[in-house]
Amino acid sequence: MPSIPLEPPTADMPVFPPIVIPPSNLVAPKGVEGKEKEEVQTEQPKVKLPVIDIDLPLPTTEIVATATYAAVAAVATTTLATPLFGKIKKQIQKFLQKKVDKWTQNRQKKKRDSSVN
Repeated sequence: MPSIPLEPPTADMPVFPPIVIPPSNLVAPKGVEGKEKEEVQTEQPKVKLPVIDIDLPLPTTEIVATATYAAVAAVATTTLATPLFGKIKKQIQKFLQKKVDKWTQNRQKKKRDSSVN
């Protein structure tokens, strides 16, 4: 009987380049001048309410702009989608009402036929 040669399977393994993550305590060596990161501290705008002496923080411009865009998009979508869904709803109601009416007529017809016999 002839022998069947069986070779072990081989596969190409993917090779990814290593990711170098610098340590958190990394500092420039002596004699090397590097750019230091300037931390930008933006103060949040506030409104002082004189009657109750409270500084009321106001949202930043970016937050107000984002909220405005979201609100406009929601209102526009609702305004445009409402008539479309209303029309679809009416068509579905008509279709279902026809089915219910036909079922009711068939049921009454069966009752009449069974009472006659």
